[in-house]
Amino acid sequence: MLSITGASGRLGSQVVDALLGHKLISPKALVLCTSSDPNASRWDAIKQKGVNVRAADFDDTPSMIRAFTGCDKLLLISTPRIQLDFHNAPYGEGREKHHFAAIEAAREAGVSHIYYTSLAFGSNSKAGVMVAHSRTEDYLRNSSGIGFTIIREGLYNESWPLYFGHYKVPDDDRTEVPIAADGLISWTPIEDMGLGTALVVTDDPKKYSGRMFYLSSTASCRIRDVAKTVTEAKGHPVHLEIVGKDGHVKYYVNERGMDEGLVKWWASTYDAVLDGECDIKDDTLEKLIAGRGMKNETIEEKVRMMLS
Repeated sequence: MLSITGASGRLGSQVVDALLGHKLISPKALVLCTSSDPNASRWDAIKQKGVNVRAADFDDTPSMIRAFTGCDKLLLISTPRIQLDFHNAPYGEGREKHHFAAIEAAREAGVSHIYYTSLAFGSNSKAGVMVAHSRTEDYLRNSSGIGFTIIREGLYNESWPLYFGHYKVPDDDRTEVPIAADGLISWTPIEDMGLGTALVVTDDPKKYSGRMFYLSSTASCRIRDVAKTVTEAKGHPVHLEIVGKDGHVKYYVNERGMDEGLVKWWASTYDAVLDGECDIKDDTLEKLIAGRGMKNETIEEKVRMMLS
């Protein structure tokens, strides 16, 4: 059996859709973990297909043990509680705190293999967003007695507003958008990642055991290219202004009123982008989904759709 944390999130829901839509797993062999009420009506439709829904909360280890019991595989989708990472969270207090707890709960429940969804940045990354992921990756590598696979999931197309100056879709009226730096990013359709991940977790664990790889598009473009598409979609010029990290923080905290912890944490992302960390050349995803009928939505198409 396969259990999935974060099953109703953006990536998790795409993985579940791919698992069931492509008939990669029997619904009865699938356990969806939720921190909400598993008996709520929102789960009725998927339960009717035979899928198991169990309560599991990162802050409640016994609940995770109960949810994972009877499963030999766990897809550990990283927690979305990014505020845990703010202000340079010390080791074990960032988002990795939840991941460590889930890993130990899986061990206690008898899970034999964990697939962890990391993020498509480089190793020894300069990005604050990767700190918790890197700590979790290392924790898995040093955890004896349990198999693991580290999947660095691509930067999905829908996330472009984050990199494009925390752009407010669809009604941001700025004509000048300040950001710390520009660089190449391999934007990836989340539907593709969902299918690729589903194919990995339903394959023989030995094939991917102990490995780290990317599930990302290999096509990349710069943030300034996104600005061109935004300009076309909005019908008026929208320029990108490179202001450096200090200028970025000052503008978004003082001029836009954003949380300082969030802005400083995110600003380091541009150091990684500038260094080419997000220009991915691993073609694992493209090989996995070849011939599966995916539409391969481009970043330009996604920008236009979100701004329409």
